[in-house]
Amino acid sequence: MYYITSPHQIEKRIMAKNIKTNALRILDKHGVSYEAKSSISLGTQDNPDKDASLIHKTLVARGNSNELYVFIIPLSNELDLKKAATAAQEKKILMIPEKELLHLTGYIKGGCSPIGMKKLYKTYVEESSLETGRIIISGGKVSFRVKLLVNDLMQIVGAKAADLIK
Repeated sequence: MYYITSPHQIEKRIMAKNIKTNALRILDKHGVSYEAKSSISLGTQDNPDKDASLIHKTLVARGNSNELYVFIIPLSNELDLKKAATAAQEKKILMIPEKELLHLTGYIKGGCSPIGMKKLYKTYVEESSLETGRIIISGGKVSFRVKLLVNDLMQIVGAKAADLIK
């Protein structure tokens, strides 16, 4: 018999019944606490949602060495390719074409999670994201988000912090 001991577990169980992605399975396997939602409101201009600043996008790029890299940056920012290349110790980095995303990662545009990709690529998180303590990333499906501790994410995917944004 399974006993639910906290409200967080109740919410996690309810959400997990509706949608279960590879990313969530991996988080469960590692015993990571998370909050999963089918969408997270950005609020309105007059009343912005406090979570909106935590939302991050997952970008995949290829270096001159042909190695793939994953970059996790705040949604409202743009990846600085020179800084990304420096972090990855590459001469040059280019974003992969959208048509290659599914084949290389197992995810489609808008649903690309850094957790549960086909391979564990070298991953970098924007260093300013560490200040908030929490992060919201894609849960592996379009419009499906997961909120978790930045350190938990970094540990699971073996990520390093770096200055990545313009």
